[in-house]
Parts: sequence; C-alpha cells; structure tokens
Amino acid sequence: MQTEILKNGNIFGDNANDHVIVSVVIPTRNRPKIVSRAVKSALAQTLQAIEVIVIIDGPDEETVKSLSQIADSRLKVIELLENVGASEARNVGVREAQSTWIAFLDDDDEWLPRKLKLQLELAEHSQFKLPVVSSRFIALTSKGELIWPRRLIAPAEPLSNYLFARNSLFAGEGFMHTSTFFTKKELLIKVPFNNKKYKHEDWEWLLQVSNLENVGIEFVSEPTAYWHSDIGRQRLSNMGDWQYSLEWIRSVQHLVTSKAYSGFIMTIVSHEASIRKDWSAFWILLRESIKLGKPRLIDYLLYMVIWLLPQDLRQQIRALAKRFKSK
Repeated sequence: MQTEILKNGNIFGDNANDHVIVSVVIPTRNRPKIVSRAVKSALAQTLQAIEVIVIIDGPDEETVKSLSQIADSRLKVIELLENVGASEARNVGVREAQSTWIAFLDDDDEWLPRKLKLQLELAEHSQFKLPVVSSRFIALTSKGELIWPRRLIAPAEPLSNYLFARNSLFAGEGFMHTSTFFTKKELLIKVPFNNKKYKHEDWEWLLQVSNLENVGIEFVSEPTAYWHSDIGRQRLSNMGDWQYSLEWIRSVQHLVTSKAYSGFIMTIVSHEASIRKDWSAFWILLRESIKLGKPRLIDYLLYMVIWLLPQDLRQQIRALAKRFKSK
C-alpha cells in the first residue's frame, strides 16, 4: 500500500499509475473498519485500471493502521493534518486524482463489482461533454432491502423537481446518492463541493452543475451500490437540524423550481423538525412553503402524514404496502 501524508500542502509518496482510467475518492474519519470495507469493494471492481484515494480527514492513527493492511498498489492514503469536513476532503481527493474520470464512495457504503464499468461505458457514449452519471442502489434497512430511486429522471425534467418534488407517499422515488456520483475531473475542478456546508452539499453541487452548458444527468438503470442506511449509526442527514436545512434551501432558491422549494420544505425539512418534535416549526414551514413555493395536494398530504404519523408507523405501513404489492 502507498501511504501518503499531506503536510503543509506537500504530498509525500509514490506517483500514481499513469494508466489510471478512473480515480475513486473516499473521505473518511475515525471509522477504520467501515472504510476498509468500502475500499475493498472499490478495489474489487471489474474495471481494474483505477486508483483508490482515501482522504483521512484529520489525524487518525487507527484508520491509517487499518488501511495499511490492504496490500494493493492502487490504494493511496492521504492523511490531513486537520479536520476540514467531508466536502473539502472530497475536493482534496479530486485535486490529487490522476485520471479524467472521478467516482465518489462514502466510507460507510459499498459498490457492486460492475459499478465503474457500467458508468464508464455510459459516460463515454453520453451525448453530453460533461455527463454526471448516477445509478440505482440497494438501500439496506432494518425493514429489508429497497431499490432506490424507484424512477429515473424524465427527459427535460428539472433536476430540483426530480430530487425534491415527490409524487408518491413513500420516500426513494427520486434520488441521487453521493456514492453513485461519476463525472469528469474537469467539472469537479470547475465547480468544487462547497466546503462551507456540512450537509446537503451533494445536492447543492448537483443543482449548480446541472445548470451549466454541456452538463447532463445520466443514469445506469440497475443498482450498482449498497447504501447502509439503517444500521444504528447517526448520519448528519438524520440529525433533525431543520433550521439548517431551511436556511440551506433558502440559499439555493435560485437553483430550484417553486414546486421543488415547497417539496423540500414540506418533506425533508418537516421530517427533520418532526424528529425533534419541534411543533413550533409546523406553521413556520407551512407558511414558508405557501409564500415562496408552489405546494401541491400531494405536498399537503405528505406534510400532515409526516407530522401526525410516527416514523415507525410510517415504516410499518410502507413494509405492508411492499408485501401487498409483491403478491
């Protein structure tokens, strides 16, 4: 294994393979066992001409030790001297990447073996100069396996509508997960991740680049990754910081449609507020959605379901609906 340490802006370690086709960037911090699993799934790709760059976000001896047990010259480890956050860690990985194509993998997710091969084939035949290729994935939950997104983006559909304006009662309809992002380094250098944001930065990046010339969203229709969504760990997206999410959607209002603005507030922000049982948010969010957005009947219905039905009950209803549909 090549271990590289980032010190005062200088990289120490061997140069990357000149024949790398895809660079895989994995940010991590204090999760040595989990990130090792992610790394192994990347190295097990049928596409072999890759480099796997792990950015350790701050001093982390245990993770360095764990990754040193993986004997593969395609693995590079960069340990930052201080914590900079996941967004900037990804940006560091992009800057150090040696290939034209970049793929991101979160440290608590895994890839199926043909993931990179399928996305590279689609990207190389894309009509767009700068394609952003995503895919379906398998969400591993306590209630079983779910394949998300349930539908792919429609031609000419605004990306913000696809991500935030739900047309059904159950989550997972429209989704782009960071561990399925695949695009050119050129685009990521032009538009890096916002290192001032600790949440929703992946959505913000997608919304920004989707409005650029020569950029288009593409999907591999089959699942290419595993998302460990419900194994007892606290994710930032589930912490219930609804005020942050409300401020975030306000900051990107110019990038979303009125329908998507209401959809985000009445589902995602309201879900976070309901987790905290912060009933003071109920009227705040409803007024915001009506005043600045364009809520639909389905949005009002989802809003009431989220606030009035406990999350566990909603999950049970979803599981029953899934079993009924499979019969």
